[in-house]
Amino acid sequence: MKTGGLSRERLGRLRTNMAGYVERGEVPGIVIGISRHGEVHIETVGDKSLDGPDPVRRDTIFRIASMSKPITAAATMILAEEGKLRLSDSVEKWLPELADRKVLKRIDAPLNETVPAHRPITVHDLLTFTMGFGLLFSPTGEYPILKAANELQIGMRPAYHPQATPNPDEWIRRLGTLPLMYQPGERWLYGIGSNVLSVLIARVSGQPFEIFLRQRIFEPLGMKDTGFSVPADKLDRLANCYFPNPATGALELFDSAKESQWGRPPTFQSGANGLVSTLDDYLAFGQMMLSEGRHRNERILSRFSVEAMTTDQLTSTQKAASSLPLLPGFFETHGWGFGVSMITRRDDIASVPGRYGWDGGLGTSWFCDPKEDLVGILLTQRLMEPDLYRDFWTLAYQAIDD
Repeated sequence: MKTGGLSRERLGRLRTNMAGYVERGEVPGIVIGISRHGEVHIETVGDKSLDGPDPVRRDTIFRIASMSKPITAAATMILAEEGKLRLSDSVEKWLPELADRKVLKRIDAPLNETVPAHRPITVHDLLTFTMGFGLLFSPTGEYPILKAANELQIGMRPAYHPQATPNPDEWIRRLGTLPLMYQPGERWLYGIGSNVLSVLIARVSGQPFEIFLRQRIFEPLGMKDTGFSVPADKLDRLANCYFPNPATGALELFDSAKESQWGRPPTFQSGANGLVSTLDDYLAFGQMMLSEGRHRNERILSRFSVEAMTTDQLTSTQKAASSLPLLPGFFETHGWGFGVSMITRRDDIASVPGRYGWDGGLGTSWFCDPKEDLVGILLTQRLMEPDLYRDFWTLAYQAIDD
């Protein structure tokens, strides 16, 4: 039998494979959603924590980490469509803290060894992560710029701590005291651009970032459980979050539901990695993107904005100068648009050119495939496990039966 062009027998393979990760103790629980031709298939396996039998459910709340980035990019495009900003605009118009940038002579240089930036940072630079500043995935303190950034607590560490970041005005002020790592437009540097967009969107819209997201994206899409914190009456639905011990591989608690850092509003609403969400909430966002900006009878984004977001915006030179160590050879088969990555060359079953989406470092993954009319979402509660992600993508595609 088939559901939306998906084989029930082959979907059974997906469940068996995902259940194996839970049975082996690699993840406490997994929630999966696959939508094809508008028909949704859901799987839930395992528990919300390692402490006892408390099953994950369809409405379990997860920390979606970097899956916040596509939402932030969509919010930016809404402002562009309204004529409140242009992608070619210099951001110093709203963020004077980032005017007159200096750039390190070399990445390991002392902070006072700089040259003037060739040009200002643009909104497009922030969306494409080519602003000249971002995560280096290098050992903490290896370079003076990393040491200084970590001391200023501007979010340069892999793990996000929502209560450890200063408020938006102070955050952007601190960032403005540092030189850029590279010239604007020179190379792709992950992450920080989305946090700068968090401040930019608030200043351009004249309201807190979360309020803008709620009014323009969450409420229209019915994303009632998505936000930067979890209300007290919903904490029982929040899954615990775990990191594997580097030496033993055993899962250790990073953030508990009962005493969660996400249990109260953060000082900085991070559009890079701060949101929590549920399967149905993010499925609504993914379906809107797949429907070229439309949700039911309401248009959230224009078709042209979605096309821009999901088109590879990087040059070959930018890709050659960039890297993502957790995913070796990433830019050989992927591109980067606005807040999302897309497949540019096939190298396995699920590497379908045109497929786009992004993952969250705390155990989540989302993709859309316009050609197959397919949305896939994986939600878990442990630090990124690439093999789990790859198995999910592969088994989602092998279930297509038409």
